[in-house]
Amino acid sequence: MKRPPFVISIQSQVVFGHVGNSAALFPMQAAGLEVAAIPTVIFSNTPDYPTLRGRALPPEFFSDLLQGARERGLPERADYILTGYIGSLDVAEMVADFVAEAKAANPRLRYICDPVMGDEGPGLYVPETIAGVMRDRLLPMADIATPNPFELAWLTGQQIHTLVDLQAAREALHIAPEAHLIATGCVLDDTGPGQLETVLLGPEALSRHPTKRLPIALPGTGDLFAGLVVAGIGRGLALPRAIENAQTLTARALSYAEALGAGEVVLSEPAFRRALFSLGSD
Repeated sequence: MKRPPFVISIQSQVVFGHVGNSAALFPMQAAGLEVAAIPTVIFSNTPDYPTLRGRALPPEFFSDLLQGARERGLPERADYILTGYIGSLDVAEMVADFVAEAKAANPRLRYICDPVMGDEGPGLYVPETIAGVMRDRLLPMADIATPNPFELAWLTGQQIHTLVDLQAAREALHIAPEAHLIATGCVLDDTGPGQLETVLLGPEALSRHPTKRLPIALPGTGDLFAGLVVAGIGRGLALPRAIENAQTLTARALSYAEALGAGEVVLSEPAFRRALFSLGSD
């Protein structure tokens, strides 16, 4: 019997709500992937509430979890590593070391870097030192990178208004020539009215994936999208098709949350779950 695709997912975790692994873990598992989830921070909720409990994992605790993953042979076994939000510089450096070791030990491994560091509204919400590790160490190792326009502009110093800007930013990002850049949540000068786009820039082609712009913005949307992209490619979808599937299901989760009046992404809508189970059926 063939083992399912295996993912190591290194990002935040919350008690309440859906961000980081709390957003990405269920979709990947429901699609039939096996996931080892390693938290970088554990919070009670997202920071947009009046109170926030929890903290970034102490470096020695996080290091111990990574060592446990090594002892179980997870880097050699993994098909994918996905990284997202990182809450301390020490942890960021350890994540970079772990990814580098895993890629050296397992040449078939694909690394997906979601450089979760900021957005247009709040601006940069990690210290510049952590963003610097993402720029200088993590992104150069990425096979797939999924920044939003704010993150891409910060990382490259290139404002994003046109396709030419995106192409210039890809060059300035210092990702590998064979890597794919997935620029998420783009509203370019020629984006259609009422739409936003995901733009895929790879070594072989550029593709644009417009979708309806919903009147709702919730924490964890990007984390959910990245998890859905990994779910798609893990189940054998070509990257453009995985992007379209991730857009459709992210929009479904957001629309359902809006209908419920929820302040969090909702992952329990029946059609959303059925689509994931269908993706995982062989």
